[in-house]
Amino acid sequence: MGIVLGKTDGAFPRLLNLVKAGMGGKQGNGQQYVSWVHEQDVALSIEWLLKQDKIAGIINCTAPDPVKNDVLMSVIRKTYGINFGLPTPVWMLTIGAKMIGTETELILKSRWVKPTILLNSGFEFNYPTIGAAVEDILK
Repeated sequence: MGIVLGKTDGAFPRLLNLVKAGMGGKQGNGQQYVSWVHEQDVALSIEWLLKQDKIAGIINCTAPDPVKNDVLMSVIRKTYGINFGLPTPVWMLTIGAKMIGTETELILKSRWVKPTILLNSGFEFNYPTIGAAVEDILK
C-alpha cells in the first residue's frame, strides 16, 4: 500500500500542515514517485475483496495513478489555495526525520505501485486521480 490520504489521520494532515506553514514545496528533488490511495477507496476495496471468491494472494491497494512528489505537493497547495511552497532539501529532511524518530527513506524513496489485480478484476476507484482525492479531502 502507498500512503493513505484522509481528512484526519495518515500522511495528508501532515502534508497540509507543511503547505499551511509555507513549506509545501517538493521534498528532496521531488522526482520520487508516491503511490497513494484515498481512505474511502481503501475501505471500499476491502469490502469489495471480501465479496470476491476467486481473488487470493497479495493485493496492492493504491490508486491507479502514482504521482511524483513535486506533483503531489503542487496539487495540495493549489487545491488549498496557496501557489508557493518552499522546498525541503535532503539535509533538512534528515534532521526532521531524526527528531520524529523515522527515516528519510520513507520520504525520498520512489514507490510506483499499481493496483493491477484490483483493476483487472473490476474494482472501480472513487478517487482514481490525485486531484479528485485532494479536492474531496479539502471540501
